[in-house]
Amino acid sequence: MEDVLVPIMVCGMLFIGMPWLIFHYVTKWKQAPKITDEDEKLLDELHLLARRLEDRLQTVERIVAADNPDFRPQRPAQEPDDYDFDRRN
Repeated sequence: MEDVLVPIMVCGMLFIGMPWLIFHYVTKWKQAPKITDEDEKLLDELHLLARRLEDRLQTVERIVAADNPDFRPQRPAQEPDDYDFDRRN
């Protein structure tokens, strides 16, 4: 009896169980939410805005440091050439 039952179970697992498992997760993967073009554009705009605000903050800190020699920024100053506004992540 075991000689017949084991090969039937192995064939069932190989030809029914494995494809079902693979197709199940492929469909779950395809149903997962994806980033849209509109979301990507919004992220690019926000990234550019953050870079511009950082540049403005550095400019203000340079002006304040020029007027007040005791001024020390809370973070280390970066050179404006450290980044490129056109760079995309």
